[in-house]
Amino acid sequence: MRHGDPCPECPKGKVYRQNGAPAQLVRVTGQAPLQATVYELERLRCGSCGAMFTAPEPEDVGPDKYDEMAGAMIAELKYGAGMPFHRLKQLEQRMGVPLPAATQWEIVEEVAELLKPAREELIRQAAQGEVVHGDDTNMRVLKLTRPPEDERTGVFTTGVVAVTGDRQIAVYFTGPKHAGENVADLLKRRAGELPLPVLMCDASASNTSELDEGVEMLLARCLAHGRRKIVSVAGSFPEPCIHVLVELGKVYKVDAQAKEQKLTPAERLNLHQKQSQPVMDGLEQWINRQFAERLVEPNSGLGKGLTYLQRHWKGLTLFLRQQGAPLDNNLVERVLKKAVLHRKNALYYRTIHGAEVGDLFMSLIETCRLNRVNSFDYLVELQRHATKLLARPAEWLPWNYRTTIGH
Repeated sequence: MRHGDPCPECPKGKVYRQNGAPAQLVRVTGQAPLQATVYELERLRCGSCGAMFTAPEPEDVGPDKYDEMAGAMIAELKYGAGMPFHRLKQLEQRMGVPLPAATQWEIVEEVAELLKPAREELIRQAAQGEVVHGDDTNMRVLKLTRPPEDERTGVFTTGVVAVTGDRQIAVYFTGPKHAGENVADLLKRRAGELPLPVLMCDASASNTSELDEGVEMLLARCLAHGRRKIVSVAGSFPEPCIHVLVELGKVYKVDAQAKEQKLTPAERLNLHQKQSQPVMDGLEQWINRQFAERLVEPNSGLGKGLTYLQRHWKGLTLFLRQQGAPLDNNLVERVLKKAVLHRKNALYYRTIHGAEVGDLFMSLIETCRLNRVNSFDYLVELQRHATKLLARPAEWLPWNYRTTIGH
């Protein structure tokens, strides 16, 4: 049938092409994550002088044993899906493809060196973000040299998500520094003419430990952390906890409405000021009354949860005064799951260099995910255009690399 043909079901109608996506038919086949092709080249030997002659390689065989897709797939499996090198080695071995763990590391290390300019550009642009989310999680690095004056023993992976409009950038930093130190280093690269950024984090002291030293920002606290403290004691104090949770639920409902209607930051702020401001004012008065009238014991679980809300009220309500300020830090909590997955499966990084390679790939892969970009294709194209990436890294980011290739 063609566009404009008569309808076979009725004598009057004609068929017309439908706008939008066509119907799709999908068939899925399985294969090894990395496949190898073995070429057998015939060899001839002279019976008199012993000279050996080998057949030439086929014309369509590339010069490299491991191509760009091999490096991208190993990086995706290791740093995107949390599959340790030794586990991929065993899987490939069962498929008949020898791929030692040491070889996998050499491949991703070489690829990481090519892709460094892309991560550096992500860090530079993240520093210019309107909203910066920050938090960290514990990590293990077996060989880590510290300065003699540094008596700390912890190792952390800091996750940072910078938001500018609809664009989100995720970067990771692994080492002895806390989230506050890493965020401070990031914001020191911010252009001086830009307005103050909003920093969203929970109330842990490690998240703001270095931010008072020449780094200015608007501090927002995570409402989800405050809510969690109330949820944890709801079984012991059901009535007051339900009241707090219901009131906070009203605020989240307003925020969901703003997202559904795709409001601008100014429109979202206006909506929260109209609908959420009375709710939060009423909740603040209710919390103050619990302590003033001694309706709650300050040292009880409920008292500590309410004290947390009371102590950080200014940061928890920044979304009522500042355009674009988020309600919570859930965005970076989800991003940190990449590092947690690596820690659960691989257990540790052997050296700080290995941690830097992991940070690079996680930053690129997670930024692609946040911006709905095919990260495998992105890693492949960056390798194929490594020289151009080095010259103009700003043109080779997840949201514009396809346009750059088209030009």
